[in-house]
Parts: sequence; structure tokens; C-alpha cells
Amino acid sequence: MKKLLLMGLFGLLSLNMNAQEETGTYNGEKYGYIIDKTGKKIEGVVHLNGGYSSPWQNQLKVKFAGVADIDKVKNKIKFKTYDADDIKEYMLYEGDTPRIFKSVKYTNTREALNSSDTSTGLGASIKAMNNLTRTSQFAELVTEGKITVYKLYGYPAANSQDAARLAENPNYIYSKKGGKVEELTPAKAKIIIADCPYAKAKATKGEYGSLKNEEKKRSGLGKFIRDEITNSTTDKLSIVNEVIYDYNENCK
Repeated sequence: MKKLLLMGLFGLLSLNMNAQEETGTYNGEKYGYIIDKTGKKIEGVVHLNGGYSSPWQNQLKVKFAGVADIDKVKNKIKFKTYDADDIKEYMLYEGDTPRIFKSVKYTNTREALNSSDTSTGLGASIKAMNNLTRTSQFAELVTEGKITVYKLYGYPAANSQDAARLAENPNYIYSKKGGKVEELTPAKAKIIIADCPYAKAKATKGEYGSLKNEEKKRSGLGKFIRDEITNSTTDKLSIVNEVIYDYNENCK
């Protein structure tokens, strides 16, 4: 396992060392910006590394070219690759809709330990390593306010059959008032809104459909299993759209 972790870390270092400028064509690129470590916004075009079937690639690196690096006459563009330690944020337009990715510090421990991956042995170890070694990531912004929520995908092992599940089931993480980034769960949602009488009262009365009343409290293994099942089957986007939205709009 130690050898695998060392190999994975070496691979990550190699990727960072090989990050450099590359030339592409201008046609079809999406307009956007990056925000560098000093807070300066630089406008230009953004090229995503991942697509629908591999959205986690957008969390690792992004290609960007500033206005000065675009030659419309020659249809040439000079990209530079950035990772989550290089810049604070990047944005690109999908049609008229901005997609914002912010650099966050978060380790996806749950996905690293997720036993639903059909890989075993070496494949499972690689998947665990892929998720545990990524601490600085670009997470896509879902909603911003007193409680800010991001969408984040787990990383599969290479050629893993679990990739389709990961692509269709993002995790949701949050930061409350600029605090630590943590996983959003039904139980955690009830806790983070407890300082707002308005939202707390609605949750207590069962007025949030996405936060159904919990079963009779259990302890030990039974409670752990129940919590894990609840967390994996909950529509967390509904919690964001209903509970978190309500908190941000109505609470101090």
C-alpha cells in the first residue's frame, strides 16, 4: 500500500512538473476568467479537462489563455495549465450560464472508503489513493451565501466500472461563513441551520421535505449503518435548494 501511495504521489508531482504552455485553435473555446492568488481577475478563454463522463478531471486542472494569448487572425491560442494550488478560482460560460470553480481544501474520505466500487485489491487501493491524495481541488459552486455549497466528484481507479456511478452522483460539500469545508449530510444540515430560529422551526415541524424526521434513535453499529444508508440515498441537491436556500435568504 505504501508503494502504491508513493507511486501515486510521484505521478501527481510529475503532472505538476509537466504543466506548461501549449498551443491550440481558437474556435469553440469558452469565455471566462481566472482569479490568481493575489485576487486579480484575468479574463480570457477557459478549456475544461473533463466532460460529462469524467467531471472529476475539472477538479484537478484547467487550461486558460488570457486575451494577450489569443490570435484570432491565425486562429491560434496559447494555453497555460493551472491547478488548485496555482489560482483561487476559474469561471467559464456555458451558453449564458456561468460555471464557477473555486479552489478548496477537502479530502473525499467517504469516497476513498466506499466499498461500492466493483474493483478489489489493487483497483480498490488505487481508488482510495486517488481520493485521499487530492486535498486541494476545484469544486464547482452550487450556491453562495452564509452557507456556501459546492459540488464535488469522487475519483475512480483507472478503467473502473464505478466511474459511471461517480459521474452521476456528485458529493455536496459546504462552508458556513467562511469556515472549514465539510461534507453536507441530512444530519449536518439540521445542525448548521440550528442558529436560525426561522429555519430551525421549519425543520422541527417537518416542513422541509428534504429533511424527513429521523427514525427512532439507535446507537452503535445500527445507528452507523442507518446514517450511512440515509446519507447515500438522500437527494442532497433538494437539501441545497430547499433548506440551504431558506437559510441564506432568511437568516443572519
